[in-house]
Amino acid sequence: MQVVAINASPRREGNTHLLLRRVCDRLQARGIETEIIHIGGKPVHGCQGCRTCFETRDRNCVFGSDLINSCIGKMLEADGVLLGSPTYFSDITTEMKALIDRTGYVSMANGNPLAGKVGAAVTAVRRAGAQHALDSMHHLFSVLEMPIATSTYWNIGFGAASGEAEYDSEGLQAMDNLGNNMAWLMHCIQTGSRQHPFPESDRSRRMNFIRPDCLP
Repeated sequence: MQVVAINASPRREGNTHLLLRRVCDRLQARGIETEIIHIGGKPVHGCQGCRTCFETRDRNCVFGSDLINSCIGKMLEADGVLLGSPTYFSDITTEMKALIDRTGYVSMANGNPLAGKVGAAVTAVRRAGAQHALDSMHHLFSVLEMPIATSTYWNIGFGAASGEAEYDSEGLQAMDNLGNNMAWLMHCIQTGSRQHPFPESDRSRRMNFIRPDCLP
């Protein structure tokens, strides 16, 4: 089995990478291959809601000049997805937001091939706002029917300068436990799905709150 980790921090070897590496080390110790992809600081295109992916249904976003389609392909091939972003103004970076929006649309447009894959997220923060950033990444998993791996505390590491999160002993403990729990969940799903495959979901009903027939 394999987990793809995506780092949306512009600091390639910063605290977010440190946290992701810590989780990946635990995953590897439990027989799961890992790969870390860096998109932070790279030019990425935000989703424009054009819905071209619903027309092409080729598992790609129409904007093919950046790294996002490559990341989507890696996620589709993997058994688990690990997202990492520093906390910027109580939320994720623009690179992570672009990844989430475009991945979500592409997956929905293609029958949701990410359903059933295990998701997890980590965030690095100087002081506050990390909980909201963590929630933002979890939103992708929850809408795509991806079981979310959790830990003994929220998956947050504290540090300002690169490497300072190494001194957050409880944060590192949370990363270790997250890696263990993610590996356990993936192994359980792999074993259980032989007898109980992932259920087929009904996405046929779509209702807008404001409809033409309701207008005065």
